[in-house]
Amino acid sequence: MRSVAGVDIGGTKISAGLVAENGTLGRVVTVPTPASQGPAAVLAAVAGAVRELDGDVVAAGIGSAGVIDPVGGVVRSATDALPGWGGTDLRGGLRELLGVPVAVDNDVHAHALGEAWTGAAAGRRTVLLVAVGTGVGGSLLIDGRVHHGARAAAGHAGHVPSAAAAGLPCTCGGAGHVEVVSSGPALLAEYLRRGGAAGTHHLAQVAAAAEAGDRLAADVLAGGAHALGQAVGGLANVLDPDVVLVGGGVSQCGDAWWHPLLAAVESELLPPLRGLPVLPGTLGQSAAMIGAARLGWAVAA
Repeated sequence: MRSVAGVDIGGTKISAGLVAENGTLGRVVTVPTPASQGPAAVLAAVAGAVRELDGDVVAAGIGSAGVIDPVGGVVRSATDALPGWGGTDLRGGLRELLGVPVAVDNDVHAHALGEAWTGAAAGRRTVLLVAVGTGVGGSLLIDGRVHHGARAAAGHAGHVPSAAAAGLPCTCGGAGHVEVVSSGPALLAEYLRRGGAAGTHHLAQVAAAAEAGDRLAADVLAGGAHALGQAVGGLANVLDPDVVLVGGGVSQCGDAWWHPLLAAVESELLPPLRGLPVLPGTLGQSAAMIGAARLGWAVAA
């Protein structure tokens, strides 16, 4: 059966899956990202994962970390998680390696496309996705299409100013952005800074502690969620989407995180937007693969 390979390229792993024309995900192959070996090695690893799927692949759709030019197919910029990734001809390089048409976009945009195709936002006309993990990313879909902006940089939701982050340096070189207080690493660091339990190395441990009644853990999660919720509410006031989706690893932190997030979003909304649905994604780690495959189907021969 004809399929498209949907690929999610991250700093630590590459996931590739066979996706049917109706969005059904089949076999998935996951391999480590050889980031330290440079872009050529990463492209080779992607091609190897796609070949390992062993299907009738008629095109590939790629969702990658970084600012991706979907028209030119080039990585415009990227963080140190993928050294040398900026400037990589992502589409051209993979088209040469795979011998099939290739479509590319940012991984958060791919995540949003997946949720809008077969996930929590299916059937919605305008979708705002906020993905909260190592950083805070975003994507706006209008009539099923990604809004990329004039420089392919739209969606950097983590770089909205936040009073809770005032004066704190951000990874982008600026200061005072919501990512500084709401990302996974920021929440874990804040918990430890305030005297959290020794031996806590993962945010999931903080979430478990909050669920077990740890007041400090709950307070830290609530603080980050509140700041993020204010930012999301502000974005919603500007964009007026049909639905807001919240995904990423931090969104798995349970009620101690979700309740203050939803309360903060609602408190910021203008009267016409009150009651705006703010929902978790339903596709989990498959979302970016499925969304990338949707792009691939659009260019399939």
